[in-house]
Amino acid sequence: MEMERTAAADAAVQAVVVYDGQFLLVALQDGWGLPSGRPEHGESTTVTAERVVYELSGYLVDGTRTLRPAADGTSAVVCQLLSETPSGGGSLPREQLRWAPPSEAVDAELSSPVRDYLRGFTPS
Repeated sequence: MEMERTAAADAAVQAVVVYDGQFLLVALQDGWGLPSGRPEHGESTTVTAERVVYELSGYLVDGTRTLRPAADGTSAVVCQLLSETPSGGGSLPREQLRWAPPSEAVDAELSSPVRDYLRGFTPS
């Protein structure tokens, strides 16, 4: 069983949300990227990823796998979607969220561990 890490306070945590062979992307200032955010005090990387996805999109997710940290300290957590319909609590409007196939997600701004994961991703 993998040991849960506490996220570094200054390092971002990216959430790789998988559903039906696609990945959740959010609008950024200069394109699309994964939902990401900074951990709150004492928060694990998994909990940070789950919280950030809910706060931005309203989707409930379960963090299932933490990827190796990137060279810059960014962490990433693979998350499975628990709710097909988001609650109304997300801070981003629907047009700033989209589901993309791995080929499009690889073009988004991603850390190298996430990029490696997406290259090897096979939908189940």
